[in-house]
Amino acid sequence: MNISETEPKTDYNSPIPSKPKSDGYRFVLLITAVATMGSLAFGYDTGVIAGALPYMTLNPSEGGLGLNPVTEGLVTSSLIFGAAIGSLIAGRFSDRYGRRRALLVLAFIFFFGALGTAWAPDVPVMVLMRFLLGLGVGGASAVVPVFIAEMAPANRRARLVTRTEMMIVSGQLIAYVASAVLAITINDHGVWRIMLAVAAVPAALLWLGMLTVPESPRWLALHNREDEARRILSRIRQDEETRERELAAMVAATPDGEQAASWSHLKEPWIRSLLLIGIGLGFVIQFTGVNAFMYFTPIILQSTGLGTEAALTATIANGVVSVIATALGIWFITRHPRRRMLMVGLTGVIAAQLAIGLVLELVTPGLVRSYLALASILVFLFFHQGMIATVYWLMMSELFPQRVRGLIAGLAIAVQWLFNATVAFCFPVLLHLFGSGTFFLFAAINVLSLIFVIRVVPETRGRSLEKLEAHLEERLS
Repeated sequence: MNISETEPKTDYNSPIPSKPKSDGYRFVLLITAVATMGSLAFGYDTGVIAGALPYMTLNPSEGGLGLNPVTEGLVTSSLIFGAAIGSLIAGRFSDRYGRRRALLVLAFIFFFGALGTAWAPDVPVMVLMRFLLGLGVGGASAVVPVFIAEMAPANRRARLVTRTEMMIVSGQLIAYVASAVLAITINDHGVWRIMLAVAAVPAALLWLGMLTVPESPRWLALHNREDEARRILSRIRQDEETRERELAAMVAATPDGEQAASWSHLKEPWIRSLLLIGIGLGFVIQFTGVNAFMYFTPIILQSTGLGTEAALTATIANGVVSVIATALGIWFITRHPRRRMLMVGLTGVIAAQLAIGLVLELVTPGLVRSYLALASILVFLFFHQGMIATVYWLMMSELFPQRVRGLIAGLAIAVQWLFNATVAFCFPVLLHLFGSGTFFLFAAINVLSLIFVIRVVPETRGRSLEKLEAHLEERLS
């Protein structure tokens, strides 16, 4: 199907003139800061494994777990398989019991999962605890963007929801810096346990913060709790006319007699089409190979000749570039269509994949090869994090209809996590078998992703959630 389109003239996401922030918007900013503690935990938990793996591959007598390429992939991917299940369960849970309650439960899972990985005595326990931690990571990935999108004013939705991605990459940067600092300052091969234990901190902050924030007014309106929705809107929207108009739109978007999300909604062709588009976008973001770089950069750099501590320190550049790129992406996304950003990002990713493949194939081992490989990785991350990842998480909060937003977003994100797990599990094996050819393979896959975006992905910029839902239903039915 080809449903790509130009963006509408009505521009809810145009640059916002500088003016004093209202008390309502300040409260929305606070809600966003609290909810994105889940994204910070998500980022730290996915980033810290890059620093821990080189130590975990050591023999148990040396303080490690004796990982080989297969168990290395298993430890890495177990979190991601857990995330696939967690996003699906949390999406449905949040539709039934509320976004706020879902995030409180996820905070507990994050906390105990982090401590469990830190004290794991062997590979089976580590895999189990990483799976538990993955339930929290996946749940946060499904619930946090939706919660923020439902709280945000239409004309600020893009810049608020994309803070999810900023906190993810910030968490990864914190993980890289903490890993490098701990590796240098603590002369103990068991330092990886401390790296993993630090993940309990954002989990605790998420739980404490969520005690102070309200439920999504859109979720309340969907469940016929209009008075509560109005009270919360009075705290996050300053203008009474705006509040009443927004509440009326929420109520109008709620079908009569339908409260609980269910799989029966997938019988509707337009919702099924949106689910397939969401799954396709999950393929796009993961088969760039981004997590091959995020998880295995130290190992890639070690293969070019760098030592372990030098490779860990160089990995900090991954986090710095990701944060800078995401900040620029948030600026771009308020000014440019989502589809255009995806196309530019994929073009840059393809070029960077080809570059790193050529470096590993043609340049002799040494410092020059290491720096060229790192430069290619950083260019890749700039385009991915700034142009693709920011758009992906925003679109996951926008594409799906209100009555099944958590359920369908959770399912689409669950499949995305399965794609993530596939890449994480296969990459070390592919790199071992094919070397530089691995990166040429990913470049070819990304050409297919670019074609998918051009031909299939709709533009979501420029409409409120309710107007976007009506537009997509009309276009896809």
